[in-house]
Amino acid sequence: MIKIISFLSFLLILNSCNNDEPGDIILSSDEINITGTKYSESKNNFDNTYSVFIDSLNSNDAITILAEVDHAANARSVGRVLSPTKIVFFGNPVLGTPLMQKNQLAGLDLPQKVLFFQNSLNTVYALYNSVPYLESRYGLQGVATLPQISTALENLIKAATSSEIKRAIDLTSEFEEGVITVESNQDFESTYNNLQNAIASNQNLTIVAVLDHQENAASVGLELRPTKLIIFGNPELGSPLMQNKQVIGLDLPQKILVWEDESAIVKISYNDPFYLQQRYNFEGNQEELEQISEALNNLATIAAAL
Repeated sequence: MIKIISFLSFLLILNSCNNDEPGDIILSSDEINITGTKYSESKNNFDNTYSVFIDSLNSNDAITILAEVDHAANARSVGRVLSPTKIVFFGNPVLGTPLMQKNQLAGLDLPQKVLFFQNSLNTVYALYNSVPYLESRYGLQGVATLPQISTALENLIKAATSSEIKRAIDLTSEFEEGVITVESNQDFESTYNNLQNAIASNQNLTIVAVLDHQENAASVGLELRPTKLIIFGNPELGSPLMQNKQVIGLDLPQKILVWEDESAIVKISYNDPFYLQQRYNFEGNQEELEQISEALNNLATIAAAL
């Protein structure tokens, strides 16, 4: 079932935009170390941690929940077992739009999302992309809304976990690292419609959410060139990755961004699955990664009418 979202992404991320942030708690060698992320180890159980977070979002008029995905339930639907794992997408166009005004490609990592998971030791975590990761990956230096976004997410995570925020050793990315972009031979709407139809007609894929970033920007009086995101998934391929490395759920389901640049060139962008393998530092699942890579390439090719 397609869930159409009429809100733009809101980045709620941590306190500052530098790799070495004052007050950061540096992780020990046995803790999570995913490039570009920050996290909190919860003092509460999984259900309480997640519900407090959702309640906090719902009680804030500036925030709208865009979508929730229960990775564990999706895994069960294809006969696989995964410890409790959920991701929530939420947004506020007033804060999110300026990031895409600086670099539309940032829409690939918007809306902001937080992954909640319980590991094999029954430890519960909340994991999210840090400001330095997004800032460096998309060249967002100087965007005025970043500090506001950062403080808000930190407060929300702390409230849900009753714990402080910790950080990975390396918070930054190379500029546009891991992003594959294809130029389309079609106009924006034709490209987007080709993509949506190709996903919807594939019985192995489910569209989770459709986001019109330009429409969301206009709803708060801001301008943005045509930019739309489709979030979609296939538990048959995604679940084995999370069984191997649960934290990759932060970048699942898959996402494809269709956008028109300042020269009116229409582009299709998505995350390279093998970049995700590198980012989350896991081995194996080559067959699934190759299938995902081929599927994304085929969808982009159809959308672009290459």
